[in-house]
Amino acid sequence: RQVAISASRMGATVIITGRNEERLNATFKELETKESQQFLADLQDNSGLELFVEGLPELDGIVHCVGIVKPFPIKYISIEKINETFDVNYNIQLTLMAQIARKKKLKRNASIVFSSSISAAHPHKGGALYAGSKAALEIFSKTLVLEFSHLKIRSNCLASAMVKTPMYDYAQNQASKEQMDKHVEKYPLGVGLPDDVANAAIFLLSDASR
Repeated sequence: RQVAISASRMGATVIITGRNEERLNATFKELETKESQQFLADLQDNSGLELFVEGLPELDGIVHCVGIVKPFPIKYISIEKINETFDVNYNIQLTLMAQIARKKKLKRNASIVFSSSISAAHPHKGGALYAGSKAALEIFSKTLVLEFSHLKIRSNCLASAMVKTPMYDYAQNQASKEQMDKHVEKYPLGVGLPDDVANAAIFLLSDASR
């Protein structure tokens, strides 16, 4: 949400999509470029995904900002829990990029940004599914570059630590105040803000990051 808002403030024409109409509308109202568009779509549905991609113009850049965190000790992991996490954190983004590639919706010199996590390199107890999905996403980003380098298309992952988003609020509700305070003490500059991540994403989208 903040990436879209911040990018529009810097003059970008932004196209946003989501499956929650209320949240999508709320974000769209914050965008400052008149040419921006919104598409209500559930990208886990193949027909919805195809319709969404069909309606896209050629793109200068894409930021994938989707993810869920549901920690489970290994003994409680099931195929249903694996699919739930990987469908959102990994599969959607691969199938979206596959469709975009097939429909030739990426311009030469485009930039792709994925939202990863430090969990991919520093997993935590109960984080096998979340950390695993983010590690897989980082490998996909590297593979994407290998296949699209002839078009000078680049791909990067932002491996954020804790950021004050609704996911942060969820973590606060799941842990005790003492646990959260102890974790936050590890951040010398304090916990990140959405603007911090948005600014990094916009840098990676821009030609300045070539």
